[in-house]
Amino acid sequence: MKKFYITTPIYYVNDEPHIGHAYTTILADVLSRYHREAGDEVFFLTGTDEHGQKVSQAASERGVEPKKHCDEMVIRFQNMWKKLHIENDHFIRTTDKDHQEVVKEILQQIYDSGDIYFDEYTGLYCVGCERFYTEKELVDEKCPQHQESLKEIKETNYFFRMSKYQQQLIDYINEHPEFILPKTRRNEVLGFLRQPLGDLCISRPKSRLSWGIELPFDSDYVTYVWFDALLNYVSGIGAKKDDKQFAKWWPADYHLIGKDILTTHCVYWPTMLFAAGIPQPRTIFAHGWWLSDEFKMSKSLGNVIKPLDLIDRYGVDPVRYFLMRDMVLGQDSNFSPDGFALRYNSDLANDLGNLVGRISTLVRRHFDGKIPEPGEQSREETQLVESGSTLAVEAIELIHEMKMNDAVETVMEYVRSINRYMEKLMPWKLIKSDKAAAGTVLYHAAESLRIALQLLHPIMPVRTAKILGMIGASVTELKSPWGQLKSGSKLSEFEVPFPRIELNQKTKQAKE
Repeated sequence: MKKFYITTPIYYVNDEPHIGHAYTTILADVLSRYHREAGDEVFFLTGTDEHGQKVSQAASERGVEPKKHCDEMVIRFQNMWKKLHIENDHFIRTTDKDHQEVVKEILQQIYDSGDIYFDEYTGLYCVGCERFYTEKELVDEKCPQHQESLKEIKETNYFFRMSKYQQQLIDYINEHPEFILPKTRRNEVLGFLRQPLGDLCISRPKSRLSWGIELPFDSDYVTYVWFDALLNYVSGIGAKKDDKQFAKWWPADYHLIGKDILTTHCVYWPTMLFAAGIPQPRTIFAHGWWLSDEFKMSKSLGNVIKPLDLIDRYGVDPVRYFLMRDMVLGQDSNFSPDGFALRYNSDLANDLGNLVGRISTLVRRHFDGKIPEPGEQSREETQLVESGSTLAVEAIELIHEMKMNDAVETVMEYVRSINRYMEKLMPWKLIKSDKAAAGTVLYHAAESLRIALQLLHPIMPVRTAKILGMIGASVTELKSPWGQLKSGSKLSEFEVPFPRIELNQKTKQAKE
């Protein structure tokens, strides 16, 4: 049995979950479900980042202790993941005792090796990012993330000799083309590494910030939030605590991240692992942003799309489907309510929903609600069987290549081919002259649909399981062979799986 370990970033506990958080987590969930249903053993880690200056300030403004603030804020993420059908194996919080102990142990190890030193530093500091920036990293002399001028701070701190590992990191990236994906992001990191890499400030004096993990070698300082947060990927699977568990899962198969945290994950994190003597993850995959009207979503622009608003209106699984179908991994994608409605109506209500309705109605009306016997195959049935028999291999190969949208489209094209098969052979007319032949058509349409639904199950786990019951089937393994649907299987009660969304007049005209 193969193992598959996948992670999301740990999300900033002060944030309110938005479509960006939801996308990364749903993607991780979909990938983990595909691997589970293919027979792999899976560990899926997500969680929250709970230390730092912004958390301390937010807690102070609310008049509560930082830990109490985190305990109350984290529930928003935990509840949202439940609503979105996320099945993670562990939800890590950087305030967890086990995590803090791992951070201290690794810090002490790196300190003892001589890769952490004490020095005075003057730098440009962004409170929003909780990090120092070099001048070359700025955009128009402002923070590239927050577009705000930075404050110059001078203080003594502990530094990690990140520059020591610059050439080793360059060599590793060049020797392992799958390490940073997509290729555009790998090139971006290599471009960044063409300039001398400075050392990394890894502490904050308690006189300025007390909310953090205390350095094991100096009680007057706490750990810099990124050095704390990144170590969740190893602490979450037992690093320094459970060697057997850690050896089982590490290295991670995928760190899924947004492109805005590329440097921290593809420069800071690998150099930290080099210093700690821990192998590198297999792949760090940086996806693009979801945009709204071609602008990155942000609180300041007031264009943040909240997952709860979408799922309350349209349901969870259609939202999951849209996010997987409409973003090309690695590129940005634009979200609009009209775009969602058009995709939903075209793929789910029309192609998939109408097919389910046709099969269910005809089987109920003419075969007592039981799947009919398949008779001798014609050329049309043979083509449908051949395509269905290779569909899983094609879709899974695309998923392994991180071409999720192409994998979904491959499955949906098969669904459309089932519709064309039905239109050509017209079992609703054939039933009048040759009931057995009509039964053969309906069996092959239903079994083909079962195969497609099984491949869509990791994306829409609740709706597809329900639809499978409507055609007398149930969830099976991902690569189930042709013929799993047995004649005589009783259909469960039918209900429209994807009611159409009424488009506004402007959208109708644009479509036309």
